[in-house]
Amino acid sequence: MSPTPLRVSWPGTAGKRLEIMITTNEIKERKEKGMKEKIVQTAGRNSLGEFAPDFAHYNDDVLFGENWNNHDIDHKTRCIITVVALMSSGVTDSSLKYHLENAKKAGVTKKEIAAVITHVAFYAGWPKGWDVFNMAKEVWTEEAASQDAKTAHAAEMVFPIGAPNDGFAQYFIGQSYLAPLSTEQVGIFNVTFEPGCRNNWHIHHASSGGGQILVCVAGRGFYQEWGKEAQELHPGDVVNIPVGVKHWHGAAPDSWFSHLAIEVPGTDASNEWLEAVDDTAYGTLK
Repeated sequence: MSPTPLRVSWPGTAGKRLEIMITTNEIKERKEKGMKEKIVQTAGRNSLGEFAPDFAHYNDDVLFGENWNNHDIDHKTRCIITVVALMSSGVTDSSLKYHLENAKKAGVTKKEIAAVITHVAFYAGWPKGWDVFNMAKEVWTEEAASQDAKTAHAAEMVFPIGAPNDGFAQYFIGQSYLAPLSTEQVGIFNVTFEPGCRNNWHIHHASSGGGQILVCVAGRGFYQEWGKEAQELHPGDVVNIPVGVKHWHGAAPDSWFSHLAIEVPGTDASNEWLEAVDDTAYGTLK
């Protein structure tokens, strides 16, 4: 039986959607080779799409679409280089904080970023080091407490938390983790969400069969279908998600959460990622 291809899509230019087809075996091979899914940036078009469309194109499609997706340098190293470049240039605004957060998501630890900033400060200037350290402290301040909570959460279940879900990070708010349990016959993945983390609204498609089953294994989370109230989830709860239903799922604001995501075999199966869950609506969940 050949692996079912997955269709991953994202917004492109002129209202068109860009798509790639990838099988679960290819996802496994990419992870073994250390490759990441395509990085997609829309900040340029969101802010300057009408005022400066060429600049927006260069920012989203060239800087991020091409340069950041070049695999000659691994993603973590590229994040560190970017922080060094901004610090050396004296840029300490929101763009630096974004790239510090990006570096943290790429696996840069508090000790590593402290060593990087200290080293660069000798060459770029001590005052710049102070500025960047003040910002880095905000980004890494919860690391120790978060690791303790993560360890406690892992002890509640028999399945591994896995690695940071970098390949699909653009479709999540907050940090998620992915542990492939089965990539043959039926795809089964343990997905873990830190407190407040949730995926974007999305829809599973298939011409026949398809859909997804969630089996909650630890923590507390939520599942919501478009137009309906959010459903609170606890270990042992099972959610059957049919094709064609717009929905999201993730952790509660104050709890880690893990569920098994079981891919229901289908023909022409694909996943359509949509907009992020509104912060205000999510904030009403307790």
